[in-house]
Amino acid sequence: MEQRHDQGRGPREAVQRGPERPMQYRQPAPGHFREASRREPERFEHRDIWQRQRAEHWQREHRPWHERGGYHGYRIPEERFRAHFGRAHCFRVHEVPVVVVERYPRFQFSGFWFSLVDPWPETWAPTWYRTDEVYIDYVNDGYYLYNRQHPGVSIAVNVSL
Repeated sequence: MEQRHDQGRGPREAVQRGPERPMQYRQPAPGHFREASRREPERFEHRDIWQRQRAEHWQREHRPWHERGGYHGYRIPEERFRAHFGRAHCFRVHEVPVVVVERYPRFQFSGFWFSLVDPWPETWAPTWYRTDEVYIDYVNDGYYLYNRQHPGVSIAVNVSL
């Protein structure tokens, strides 16, 4: 049975979820797109960055958090999660700050950084990050990115500050 972020959890369980740290907000860079590492400048286009994480056979390549040993990353505080995440809080990845860390994209939404842990399905449009509305939700065992154009597909994401 699917268990959403705010269902089936008592106040005691929420306290045991993990450390919650004070928020540190950063202003997005002009154009919302910059490289995180300046050591080796890399030339690329937005499309190229996302193509690196496209699956060839998504059904075989993706794994939910429970198959990875569970989610052990940063936990978004419950009140912040309810106010900014879930199905009611969609966005387009292209419209939020994106950085490249070790050749992989990370995006920032509502003060948190998200890294795709799973590849994205080969059936999605090559420019899904520009055109599709997505949202972050906590279901059963960890955080996932969902695409409104492709219901039922969950991409494991890691959360950081």
